[in-house]
Amino acid sequence: QVQLVESGGDSVQSGGSLRLSCVAPDDSYRSYCMAWFRQAPGKEREGVAFIDTDGETTYAASVKDRFTISQDNAKITTFLQMDSLKPEDAAMYYCAADPTCASSFTEFEYTSWGQGTQVTVSS
Repeated sequence: QVQLVESGGDSVQSGGSLRLSCVAPDDSYRSYCMAWFRQAPGKEREGVAFIDTDGETTYAASVKDRFTISQDNAKITTFLQMDSLKPEDAAMYYCAADPTCASSFTEFEYTSWGQGTQVTVSS
C-alpha cells in the first residue's frame, strides 16, 4: 500500500543537482524514521540516506558528502538533496518510513513506501 508520495525526479547532466521530496499522509509519521532507497535496472534496491527522529543521519558510502537528507519542521516532508550527481546515481528513488528505527537500511522494517520517482543522469 502506497502511503508516501515522492516527487522531484528528473533528468539531469552529470555534476548537476536535484532535490527529491517525500510527503507523509499525516503527522503520525513524526515518530517514524525515514529513509531514501534507490533501485537501478538489474540491481538490488539499496539504502541511500536515513534520518532518525532526533535528526541524526546515515548515508551510504557511495553518496556521502554529495547527498543530504533532511525534514521540514513538521516532519511531514522528507527531502533528499542530491549534488554532484553521477551517471551511477541514476535509479528509481523511493522514500520509506520505519516505525521501529531499529536500524538504518533494513528494508523489512519499513512499513510505508512511496511509488518512486525517477532520476536520470546523463554523462
